[in-house]
Amino acid sequence: MAASPKSPITKAIFPVAGLGTRFLPATKAQPKEMLPIVDKPIIQYGVEEALAAGCDQIIIITGRGKTAIEDHFDVSYELEKMLEERGKTELLSIVRQISDMIHVAYVRQKEALGLGHAVLMARELVGDEPFAVLLADDVIDAPVPCLKQMIAVYQETGASVLATQKVAGPAISAYGVLDATAANVDGFDERLYEVKNLVEKPKLQDAPSDLAIIGRYVLTPGVFDMLERTSLGAGGELQLTDGIRMLLAKEKIYGYRFDGKRHDAGDKLGFLKATVEFALKRGELGEQFRTYLKSLPLS
Repeated sequence: MAASPKSPITKAIFPVAGLGTRFLPATKAQPKEMLPIVDKPIIQYGVEEALAAGCDQIIIITGRGKTAIEDHFDVSYELEKMLEERGKTELLSIVRQISDMIHVAYVRQKEALGLGHAVLMARELVGDEPFAVLLADDVIDAPVPCLKQMIAVYQETGASVLATQKVAGPAISAYGVLDATAANVDGFDERLYEVKNLVEKPKLQDAPSDLAIIGRYVLTPGVFDMLERTSLGAGGELQLTDGIRMLLAKEKIYGYRFDGKRHDAGDKLGFLKATVEFALKRGELGEQFRTYLKSLPLS
């Protein structure tokens, strides 16, 4: 049975135990999630999105070499004292906002056994509540935070919600893909789909739709039982998609085509595009940066 639609969603899981090999050598000594887009680490964009959606309890699933993430969200007394003594009040406010914004708990994933395993490790901290999962690599620029849009769907339906976007052509093979039909739920502008099945990274000719699963999930606690019963899949890993597919046999699940632009910051080109676009939006940088870009001898 789905959790009550009135149950608030206050907990968000961030699985960050991956090695970030696509960004070597930069990630040899620092987590990929700490690479900055302009002046803010990738993971902070996701944490701020979760906070804006009402999730003030953040659970970060870490691994070896991820202590910089813990340091980033912790209080830095020495830095704050130095900024205060030098009268740099604006920077001091920015630094304090980072440590004050949320309650963070960390769970160590000792073995890289997949996304499903990472989510399952948070079970004791989540308890019998609905919760969110955010993949930090997916940085979503949206007028209303993507997760907030999804929680609105959950509050209406009481069911799990998967973020989705349309992906055309062969690129669809890099994603989990929804087999879904339009959902008859008022108020969601034809963006909502009832999921019938999920297919992981199908060939183009085998894809059931062009609706790709993106790194935002709102899940009912029933998924934990499904993950515990799920066998290891591709690469000897516990796949979250497999657990969600099992949950689908017991509960309705929806896909929501969010309003916003997703940047794949886990890909070098996607990371560069995100850096450019976020820099152009910055008031103190945008105009000068735009002028600089126009001056480049592109051909």
